[in-house]
Parts: sequence; C-alpha cells; structure tokens
Amino acid sequence: MALEIVTDGNPFGSHRVLAPKGVLPQPAERIDNDFSRIWDNEMLIDVQFLNIDSASFTQIRAEQGDDDTKICNRILEIVASRGKMHNPVTGSGGMFIGTVVQVGEKLQRTCELLPGDKIVSLVSLSLTPLRIDQILQLNKATDQVKVRGQAVLFASSLYTRLPDDIPETLALAVLDVCGAPAQTARLVKAGQTVVIIGAGGKSGVLCAWEARRRVGDAGRVIGVEYSEEGLAALASLSLCDDVVRLDARDGLGCYETISAMTGGALADVVINCVNIADTELATIMMCRDRGLVYFFSMATSFTKAALGAEGIGKDIDMLIGNGYARGHAGHALDIIRESQEIRAMYERHYV
Repeated sequence: MALEIVTDGNPFGSHRVLAPKGVLPQPAERIDNDFSRIWDNEMLIDVQFLNIDSASFTQIRAEQGDDDTKICNRILEIVASRGKMHNPVTGSGGMFIGTVVQVGEKLQRTCELLPGDKIVSLVSLSLTPLRIDQILQLNKATDQVKVRGQAVLFASSLYTRLPDDIPETLALAVLDVCGAPAQTARLVKAGQTVVIIGAGGKSGVLCAWEARRRVGDAGRVIGVEYSEEGLAALASLSLCDDVVRLDARDGLGCYETISAMTGGALADVVINCVNIADTELATIMMCRDRGLVYFFSMATSFTKAALGAEGIGKDIDMLIGNGYARGHAGHALDIIRESQEIRAMYERHYV
C-alpha cells in the first residue's frame, strides 16, 4: 500500500504530537505512530532492535517481577498507549537499530541515507514515534529487545550508520551511552581526582577509560561499584587506580570512604552512571567544594540533587547528562577499537 505523503512538517516533530497540543514530542503524553502516512521531512525505518534505557528497563523488571512475558507486555503497553517507548515512571526511552525504508523528499536535500541503509538512532525512544508489531526476543542481560516494527525520525533527529567492523548488538550497546565518554573528555582535566559511580557498567567503563586518559600520571581515578559483576569487570581492566565497593544510596558511607581515601580533599569530578534512584546525595557529598558533578544517570532527580546540595551547603556545579555531544558516536566506537580489553568485556555481554 502506497504511503500518503504529507507536507509542511515541523523539523522538531511537533506535527506528530497528539496530546497535549503545543509541546514537543519528548514531553508529550501521546504522539502519532500511524505510519500509513509520513511527512516529507521524515524518515521511515523498519526497526529490528530496541535498546531500552537502563534506568527504564531496571524499573520495568522490578515492577513486573522479572517475568519475561510481563516485561514484554509492559513494553508493548507503553508503546501502544503513548506512541513511543517513553517509560512514564523514569521518563526515559532508549534507542534502536533499523533499516531505512523511505526518506521524505524534503529531507533528501540534507540526508545522504538511502533505502536499505542500516542505522542506529541517536535520539531517545521517549520522543521517537514507534510501533511494535511483535516482540521476537527479550534479552534481560543487555536491556535489548528484538522486534518487528517501524519508527520515524524527524529532520532534527540524530543517527549514525552501523559500523562495518563492530557487531550490531555491540554497536547498539556502545552507542546507547556514547554521550557519557564524550562529556567526560570535556570535563576531566590533567591531575584531577575523579570518582565514577557505577564504573563497572556499560557507560561507567567508557567514562573510566576516558578519565584515565585525561587525568594522566598525576591524576587519580576511583571506581565505585556495588555489584559483584561490576567489581569483577573493573578488576579485569587497568582503568582505575582504586576500586571500592560502596552503596551509592548511602550518602554518609560514600562520603566517609572517599574522604578517607583522599585525605579529606574529596573528588574534583564525580560522574554518576548508575541506573537506580536515590544516589544524588552520595554523588554530591563525594565532590569537593567548587568541584563538578556529572549526572549521566537517567534515574537522577533534579529536585533531590538541587535541594540536597543546598541542604548540606555544598557549593558545586552540577551537569545534567546530555546524551548528545558533537562527534560522540565516533568517539565511543573508537574506544572499542582502541581497547581490546573493553571490547572483549562488551562482547561477552552484547554479542
């Protein structure tokens, strides 16, 4: 059946918003995922894999009692009700791998993609019109879901072609968190002490690699982990000067440990990469006055962070984990190419 082509779409996708009117797709409660028609500034994609945001997937697993069928049904329910994979609890989404079906005539002027090209989306599923026809496979160990469905990208949407030298599911996992190491490269300076919470996880390992490169011999990277799996991952790599087991929900415990390890100086930069709630105060307390905290975690509460810092009289700069930084996709993939140890660790989980 031929698609109906509609003109004059908004470059940011507001033409797909059903409710409430006047907002952009990300904060919208519901967007249009009817792909029998597309706007001339949209790209239609056949979707093969979803990578659900870690905070979102963790929340759904807990909510559904870790039952595969219930998890799949909840994902289908969210997409059916909202027109996108936008977890109403965490507010986060994820990203996808798909194959280009059609590029709108207006978008063709600035887009080099052709039908048949395979891409990874670099914008959140929380704003991406999505329809899932069937879930084919659920991988709870990787937060990835094999599906049959379709999605649309807008003129403003970010994407990258799948690399030829990295397996699809591995590339998807890396690109899901590619903003984290790119931002770390901007924030960390030579000679600094850097604490990375969740340093043994998917984003944490990439941040640790980048931090290690940036601080140099005079600096120090401290990896904070709680799970045995994360501790084992860090033990197999030579990224951190120190690895410590801490519960990032225990603000006082984290503060006392890092204070003792640094002679009271605390960290210049603290990077939060965990996927659970209530870690804001520990992150803040491990940072020195006028230091910098980077909340990459999508489980972060702005209210808890802002009011918590105020409540303990902590004068620090706090950055929200913007998932986009210019060149972030290539930056993250190059880490996998340069570090055989990190690539091997990722391949054990994602290939």
